[in-house]
Amino acid sequence: MPPLSITSPDDPRIADYRALTDVELRTKWEPPNGLFIAEGELVIQRALRAGYRMRSALVDQKRADQLTGLPADAPLYTAPAPVLESITGFHVHRGILASFHRRDLTPLGELLAGAKRLAVLEGLNTHTNLGALFRSAAALGIDAVVLSPNCADPLYRRAVRVSMGEVFAIPYAKSENWPETLATIREAGFTLLAMTPADDAVALQDLTPAQRERPALLLGAEGPGLTPHALRASDVRVAIPMRNGVDSLNVATAAAIAFWELCR
Repeated sequence: MPPLSITSPDDPRIADYRALTDVELRTKWEPPNGLFIAEGELVIQRALRAGYRMRSALVDQKRADQLTGLPADAPLYTAPAPVLESITGFHVHRGILASFHRRDLTPLGELLAGAKRLAVLEGLNTHTNLGALFRSAAALGIDAVVLSPNCADPLYRRAVRVSMGEVFAIPYAKSENWPETLATIREAGFTLLAMTPADDAVALQDLTPAQRERPALLLGAEGPGLTPHALRASDVRVAIPMRNGVDSLNVATAAAIAFWELCR
């Protein structure tokens, strides 16, 4: 399909890309319309390899003839940089965006049956942290992720970008029955490990082989951490030993350290 030139930010054909920096607007637009936005050629190629179907692409007109491997049945829109910035609300320094169709999430029971190591996220609502966490999960051996209902969207553009497209590599499910889902995870044979700086927490490296066999690592939001219910529902409270009076780490950093320890 030949590139289609866009000269106005009000062109209805590129509605998928409008006001990408407005989180509230995008949250109301993307999931209800079954789409998400990928930014950058590497991330787009990873989405395609993962089997997501492209709706369209929007590219800086200077880069239109440099792109390869895009689906022939998805329209390719081109625009000069000022129009591109006016459409999206930011400078698209990677030069290309693509809109993709979402897929149905894996049912929780199926997800649990196929996994040995889980990350279970409660109230993690920062897209940057969520994307970084998915990237670490994919790199370090976590099989799947379970999200509480108030977690951020893993397919939001910023989360996808920070993960470098690794959100496509990790199956995940979003609970609609929280915190009862924690009991479901335990009944599936997992040991619930709650990350907390509490005084009674066990150092991660001191977990027993049985506790490591099928771990489900619970991680809470930056700042408040896990809710009291999640802490009560856990089998073991765990922590990363700290030095120099530091009491905690950024949640994405803490997750990466814990994933490495649990998967080594």
